Amino acid sequence: MRAELICHPDRPARSVKRVRASIAPNTMGLSQLEYRVFSDEALALPAATQPKRRDELWKATCFEMFTQVDHEPGYQEYNFSPSRDWAAYGFTSHRKGRRDLSIAAPAISGWGDVTGYVLEVKMDLIGLWASECRIGLSAIIEEADGTKSYWALAHPTGEPDFHHPDCFALALPPLV
Repeated sequence: MRAELICHPDRPARSVKRVRASIAPNTMGLSQLEYRVFSDEALALPAATQPKRRDELWKATCFEMFTQVDHEPGYQEYNFSPSRDWAAYGFTSHRKGRRDLSIAAPAISGWGDVTGYVLEVKMDLIGLWASECRIGLSAIIEEADGTKSYWALAHPTGEPDFHHPDCFALALPPLV
């Protein structure tokens, strides 16, 4: 499934023209996510390092996925950085009850030039596909001049908030 992300109207990009995300669920192995940024100028990308779990990745260019099993108030947040660092959290409700999720480290790779950037993630999400779920795909993109834009499938009114239920705009039926 492929979707165009929408830039938050109150935080416009300067040179980023579009962001596209895709998810390929896999009930037998690793699922794949891809984020593709199209830009006229350079992006500010953290340098690739030895991958590790790390908080506050959203302070720089970061790609995110939120998942929620339908009819449950809790949800999960996954963060992926061009540095190859990552984070995974569970919440009991909107921004409440945060805890680290115990998951296998995702495989993150990326490449790009001045016209854009691609980030690919492969990770085990097998248990997610057994139920109806809602997914939010989002990105914080920092440009070389410091401009930050916030991209998601949908945005609630007000400040950017990827945790808001309106952002969980992709509905997937059970795949198993």
